[in-house]
Amino acid sequence: MFDSFPGGASERLDRPSYHADLGRIYSSGIGFLNKLERGQHFRERGFPSWEAFAGGDWDRALALAAERREDYAEELRRATQSGVRHRRLRVVEFPVTPYVQWELHVLRVRVDVGDDIRILDARDIAHIEQTRPVPEVVILGDAVMYEVVYDDGNADGANRYTDRSLIRETNTGFDALYERGEEFHVFFDREIAPLAAPQVTGASRGPRASR
Repeated sequence: MFDSFPGGASERLDRPSYHADLGRIYSSGIGFLNKLERGQHFRERGFPSWEAFAGGDWDRALALAAERREDYAEELRRATQSGVRHRRLRVVEFPVTPYVQWELHVLRVRVDVGDDIRILDARDIAHIEQTRPVPEVVILGDAVMYEVVYDDGNADGANRYTDRSLIRETNTGFDALYERGEEFHVFFDREIAPLAAPQVTGASRGPRASR
């Protein structure tokens, strides 16, 4: 699974170029967007909920996440009108990191307005990741695929792939893992809801891709 990915030819895009390119391709009739998230530590400068989380104000972080509900609902309405199906698979390691604990509260808001998100326990794919982690990718139909690149947790652009055979192979891997993923609320209620507020000390500020 994902065997050809490490050797795939790609073009390096900086962060603004990545976002611009993704927006352009997204509007071109792609059919679906699949997102596989693997990293457990990120920084999201400029995202108010993350800023509150990083500053140690857990209650405010959750309140600010909830305020994005209508924004997420509108995003999904536009996707439906454009005929684009969104799916996201979030790999989670144990013990759950403070960042992932926070992120899953944000993703719960998305799920509550209809976003299609599943969770995969990293222990269930240990046999797949013996040599490397599964890739952190955004797949736009069969048109383009981006491997999101980070610098010490900060979003630093993406590697852009256009080889359709590689895109199909990676998407097949995504589909297989997605089928194994757990329904979001089942996982959240069991593993995340009982957790105490995370202890965050000295979280650095830095950008990641938009929530």
